[in-house]
Amino acid sequence: MELFLQADTWIALLTLTFMEIVLGIDNIIFISLVAGKLPKHQQKKARVGGLSAALIMRVLLLLSITWIIGLTEPVLTLVSFELSWRDIILIGGGLFLLVKSTLEIHHKVEGQHEEQQVKKS
Repeated sequence: MELFLQADTWIALLTLTFMEIVLGIDNIIFISLVAGKLPKHQQKKARVGGLSAALIMRVLLLLSITWIIGLTEPVLTLVSFELSWRDIILIGGGLFLLVKSTLEIHHKVEGQHEEQQVKKS
């Protein structure tokens, strides 16, 4: 019960709630746009199915995050630095985001450079 008396807990809850609301609205808009392209008699079924799948997926992802947070037992030791599965997953995810964003920026800059050369000729 002491957990609920800490300000950090309430800030984390508010942040998570805000993120869930924003992502939920995003899901509703996307599913409505995609379902709008279907024939009229299939649109309601597509909306309900899409929103149900989104809700189930979000709950499963939240449960997997709580499982990953619990993986704190050291599994790898480098010199005097211990790494747990949680640390390895977070490092891997961070490296993936760095590589992906760098490639996207490179592609965007290189694409604009090629367009300028075509316009000049």
